Amino acid sequence: MEHTVTKFEGKLARYTDPRRKKIVEALEYAELKHKGQKRLSGEPFFIHPLSVASTLVDMQMDYETIIAALLHDVLEDTETSPEEMKRKFGGQIVQLVDGITKISTVRAKSKTIQEAETLRKMLIAMTKDIRVIIIKLADKLHNMSTLEYMAPERQKAIARECLEIYAPLAGRLGMSWLKDELEDLSLKHLNPQVYNHVSEAISANEDKNHTYLHKVKRAIHREVKHEVENIKVDTRAKHIYSVYRKMKTRNKELNEIYDLLGLRIRCNTPSECYTLLGIVHRLWPPIEGRFKDYIAMPKTNQYQSLHTTVMCYEGRLLEIQIRTHAMHRTAEHGVAAHWAYKRSSRDKTRQSETNFIHKLKKWNNLSIPSMEYMDEIKKELLKDSIYVFTPRGHIVEMPKGSTPVDFAYHIHTEIGHHCVGAKTDGVITTLNTPLKSTQVVEVMTSPNGSPNLNWLKFVRTGKARSRIRQWLNKHDDTLFLDKNIIAKKKVVPPQPPVSEKTAEGGTHFEEKDKIVKEVQDQERIIFKIGDEKNMMISIAKCCHPNTGDDIIGFVSRGRGIIVHRKDCPNLKHIADFNERRIVVEWEASSPRTTKRFRVTSRMRNDLFSEIEGAVRKYKGHLIEGRLEEDDKGHLTGAFTMEMDGEEDYKKALKSIRTIPSVLNLYLL
Repeated sequence: MEHTVTKFEGKLARYTDPRRKKIVEALEYAELKHKGQKRLSGEPFFIHPLSVASTLVDMQMDYETIIAALLHDVLEDTETSPEEMKRKFGGQIVQLVDGITKISTVRAKSKTIQEAETLRKMLIAMTKDIRVIIIKLADKLHNMSTLEYMAPERQKAIARECLEIYAPLAGRLGMSWLKDELEDLSLKHLNPQVYNHVSEAISANEDKNHTYLHKVKRAIHREVKHEVENIKVDTRAKHIYSVYRKMKTRNKELNEIYDLLGLRIRCNTPSECYTLLGIVHRLWPPIEGRFKDYIAMPKTNQYQSLHTTVMCYEGRLLEIQIRTHAMHRTAEHGVAAHWAYKRSSRDKTRQSETNFIHKLKKWNNLSIPSMEYMDEIKKELLKDSIYVFTPRGHIVEMPKGSTPVDFAYHIHTEIGHHCVGAKTDGVITTLNTPLKSTQVVEVMTSPNGSPNLNWLKFVRTGKARSRIRQWLNKHDDTLFLDKNIIAKKKVVPPQPPVSEKTAEGGTHFEEKDKIVKEVQDQERIIFKIGDEKNMMISIAKCCHPNTGDDIIGFVSRGRGIIVHRKDCPNLKHIADFNERRIVVEWEASSPRTTKRFRVTSRMRNDLFSEIEGAVRKYKGHLIEGRLEEDDKGHLTGAFTMEMDGEEDYKKALKSIRTIPSVLNLYLL
C-alpha cells in the first residue's frame, strides 16, 4: 500500500506545488476516512479511489478532477458531510463528488427502472460538468479490472451494462483507449471462452506479427524520407473485442480474419497526412471501399484521421491510419485531451463541449419515461452514426438507419410536421428509406402536410417519435399513444333525434340506413374514451406481451388501459371485458410478424452467428437475442426473429435445429 501511494505521488510532478500539496492532502484525508474498509478482494478499500485518481493523472486531468477522484466514495461510504468536505476542499470539489455520488445512490421500485434513472442522472450531471463522467469512466475501468471477486451472475450483469453503456459512452467522448479496455474486460466476463481463444491466438502470433510490421515500417520510412520529415510509425494488433466483433459480423472463424494488424503513421500537419496517404497507396494497392477521410469530415467526438486498408506483403490486408500528433491526442483521450488545467473551470467546460453533449442537453429537456429514455439513449446516442448534408452543405449527424422524416424533425419540428416528400442526391425517395452517409437530403414540405401514424413504424430518432406522438395525441381524437402502444379510440356517434313515426313504433328507412353506415366497425367503438388525454397505458403482468404479439386493450376503472396478449387466459375471467375492450397495436410493429424462441446448446464460439445465418437464409431478420452460459456449461438464450410467413419460420427453425451443438429449441 505504501509503495502504491509513493508511486502515485511520484506522478504529480506536472502540477504546481500548491496544487500538488492539495492533491496529497486529499489523498491523506481519503485514506483516513476509508480506514478499516475492505474490498471484496480483501485489499484496503482506499486502493480503489487511488487507482481511479492514478488513471486520471495519466490522462493529464486537472488537479480538481484528481482530488474529486480521491474523494469520490467518501460522501457515499463514510459519515462525512458535504459541509465538512466543502470547508476542507471547496465547493467545486463537493459538486463533482456529489455528482458522482448521486449517480451511485439512485433508488427506484424496480432494478430496471433504477438502472434507467441512474443513467439519466449520470447524463444530466455530465452536461453540467464533463469531468463527472470522466471520473465515472475511470471508476468503471478499475471496477471492471477487479470484477472476478463478485458472484458470476453479478459479473455478467455489470459487464453487460458496461458493454451497452459505458464503453460506447467512452467512444462517443473520443476516449478510444478507454473504450477498447472496457470492451475487452466486458467480453472477458461475458464470454471468457471466446476472450481466451482470441487472446491466445493474438499472443501466439505476436513475434511473427512484430517481424512483419517491422518490415512494413522500414518500407514506409525508406519511401517517405525525401518527402515528409519526422514521422512516427506505431504498430498495433487489434484489441480482442474488435476481433470478436469481426468474427460475428462477418460470420467467420478466427483463422479466417486476416486484417488483425494495424499500423498508425503520425506527422505534423494535415497536408502531410494526404502526402503520406499517396505514398502508402504507391507502395501497396488500396482495397476498394475501405478508405475513410475523417480529416475532411471529422466524427462528432472530434476524431480526425485517414483510414485506408491495403494489400500488403504476402497478400495480407493491413489497415493504416494517418493523423497528426494533435489528432492522435484527441483520438486517444477525446474530451480529456482538451483539458487545460491552468485555465478556469468555465473555460474548460466550454472547450470540452461536443455535439454529443449538446444532444444530451436537448434530450434532457424531453419528457420521456425512464425506460424509454434508456432504450433511446442506447439506440440513438450510443450506436453508430451516419453523416448527411443539407442542400446548403451543412453536416448533420444522425443515428444509423435514420429516414428523411428523422432528418426533417432534426432540422425543425414544423418541417417534420409538414414533410410530404424528400430527395436524396437530387432523386426523389420514399420517406421510410434509410439514409446513407454523405447523401445530400432535401425535404419537401406542404402547408397541408401532417404526420402520419405509419411514420411511427419507421422513424429512428427519439425526437421524431416524440414529436409525432404529441401531434397525433393532440390532433387525432381516434388515437391515444403511450409506451409504444397505439390505442384506437373512437367516440360513439350521438343518436339521431327520434322522429314522431319512430316513437310510434315505425322506422324511417333513410334514417336507419344512415345509422348503419356510421356504425360499421363495432370493434372500434365498443368503449368510449372521448376526449380523455391523460389515459395511462400499462402492460399486463400476467401475460407480459412483447413487441409483435397480438394484443388487446382493456379499459380498467382508475388504471387506464391495460394491454394483454389476445390469448391471455385471464381475459375470460374479466366480467365486463367485452364492454370495456379497446383496439391496440404496437407503435413500431412491422408488416412482417415476429416469433420468439429459446435455444440450449453445447458451448460453441460461433453459435450466435450460426443462428443469425439460419434466419437470414430465409430472408428473415434477427431483432434481438442474447446467449449466456448456464451452470451446466451450456449456452442458453432467447431470440426474436422477424419473417414474412409461417413457412419461412418453420424452415428457419429447422435449420437452427440442424446445428450440431443445439440440444433443445422451442417457441416461446
